[in-house]
Amino acid sequence: MIFSPTRLSTNPLNRLLAFGLALVWTAATFMAVLTPAPAEARGNGPYYTVELAQPTSETKAIAGGVAFRCKGATCVASKGKSRPIRVCRELQRKVGSIASFTAKGEALAEDKLARCNG
Repeated sequence: MIFSPTRLSTNPLNRLLAFGLALVWTAATFMAVLTPAPAEARGNGPYYTVELAQPTSETKAIAGGVAFRCKGATCVASKGKSRPIRVCRELQRKVGSIASFTAKGEALAEDKLARCNG
């Protein structure tokens, strides 16, 4: 038997099956888009945490394409695309000497922190 589109469209059972499959596919697509991401992927909590040597009067700073929120001697931000050392250097130029710089829970090594402040 040769497949014929006209024959497929005239059979009510085939039409119902095609409609049902389209409906299931649409529902699955919407569910995939609307399902919340895991907490880690959503970025709950800051990616960068920075302790400054001196409190800053700045409340916002952009460094390495990342928007930092600062309060006193602490600045926090979500993840950016630049390397942490670059973000650190740019932030240091805007808010002053940095005592510690943490990215994703890992502190910047002492030699890199010295380069950041240099």
